[in-house]
Amino acid sequence: MAQQSSRRTFLRRSGLALVPVVAGGAWARPSSAREPGSFDELEKYLDKLQADDSFSGTVLVLKDGRTVLSRSMGYADRERRIRNRDDTIFCLASVTKLFTGVAIGQLVQRGALDLVDPIGKYLSGFEAGDKVTIHQLLTHTSGLGDYMQLPGYWEESATWTTPQQTMDGILRYIRTESLAFAPGTASKYSNSGFHVLGCIVAKIAGVSYYDYIRTNIFRPAGMTSSGFTLLSQWRTDRRFAHPYPTDESGTRYDALAAGRFGLIGTPAGNAFANAPDLVRFVEALTGGKLLSPTWRDVFVTPKFSLGTLPAKPGLPEIINFFGYGVDSSILNGGLVTGHTGGAPGVSTSAEWYPELGYTAVHLGNYDPAPGTNVNQELRQVLTS
Repeated sequence: MAQQSSRRTFLRRSGLALVPVVAGGAWARPSSAREPGSFDELEKYLDKLQADDSFSGTVLVLKDGRTVLSRSMGYADRERRIRNRDDTIFCLASVTKLFTGVAIGQLVQRGALDLVDPIGKYLSGFEAGDKVTIHQLLTHTSGLGDYMQLPGYWEESATWTTPQQTMDGILRYIRTESLAFAPGTASKYSNSGFHVLGCIVAKIAGVSYYDYIRTNIFRPAGMTSSGFTLLSQWRTDRRFAHPYPTDESGTRYDALAAGRFGLIGTPAGNAFANAPDLVRFVEALTGGKLLSPTWRDVFVTPKFSLGTLPAKPGLPEIINFFGYGVDSSILNGGLVTGHTGGAPGVSTSAEWYPELGYTAVHLGNYDPAPGTNVNQELRQVLTS
C-alpha cells in the first residue's frame, strides 16, 4: 500500500535506528542542547512546503544513531500516482562524489596510489597530466571544469549504450579540456576532475568503477538499495523517484521523458540510494568501516578554504571548505560535513554534524523553488 504523503517519526521507528554514527577519540562530542523530538520549527517548514507543493521527497534526521524525524511527501511518479516513501530510491546527483572520494581513500590507504601522484602516472592524454595531482582533483583545484558543458557532449552521450562507453566517452571529452588555471592556484568545482578520479580507481583496481563501488562501498556499508541504475530501469521501476523540474512557464515535467539524463551515472554524479542507505554510508564511514580511523580523518576534514559567505537576513555567516570528496561548512559555530547535489528535478544532501551527533539526509525530486532550500533549513535548525 502506498504511504501517506506526510510521515513523521519521533524516536519510534526502531527499524531505522542505527548505532551511534561517530564515537570516541576526536569524534567524541558534547550532548546537544536540543532534545530529540523538538523539531517544531522544521516540522512547520515542511508543512508549508507540502501545502505549497514546493518540495517532494524524503527528509531523515538521526541524533546519536536514533531516528528523530522521518518524513516523506509528494510523488515518486506523478503519472502513476506513486507516492514517495521513506524507502524510495532517489538520484543523488553530486552526493555521489562522497563514494568516489572514499574509493580513492581506500586505494591511498592500501598504498596503491599517493595523493601527490600526477594523473599522468595512471592515465595519458591530458593537458598538464604531469602536473595535475590526485589531491588537486579531490579538492577541485586542478583547473579542470565540467565535461557536461563541452560542445557536442550531450549529442554524443545520447548514443552511448553501455556503462563502459559512458566512462570512456566522457574521459575522451575531458582530454580535450583546457585548464582554467594553473593546477593548485585556484578552485573551480569540477565534475571532470571527479570523473578522472573514477577512471583512476578502475585503472588501479582492475575492475569497472561501478563494480568497485558496489563491492567496496555499498556492500560493506549495508547499502542494499544503492547502485548505479540504468536509465531504462529508472524510468520503469516503481521504487525510483522520477525527477520533476519546471519549464519556463513554471510547469513541472518528467525529466526522464524529456531526455535530460544519460544512460548511467558517473563518478561525478547520479548514483542512486534511499535515505536509510545514506545514513548507513555515513555510519560506515565515520565508524571506521570504509576507511581506517586515521585515513577517515584525513579524508573527511577540510582541505581548501572557499572563504566566508557573509550573514544574510535569517541566515548565519558560513565558512565553506572543499575536502577530499567530503566538503565542510562552519555555521553557528558548528561543523557540518558531507555533500550536496543538484540536477534537473533533483535536490539532495547527506551531511553529519560531528560535534552535535546529528546525521541529516534530504532527497528531493523537485528543483528547489525560490526561497526553498531544505538542506539550508536543516543546517540552520540543527546548529541553532
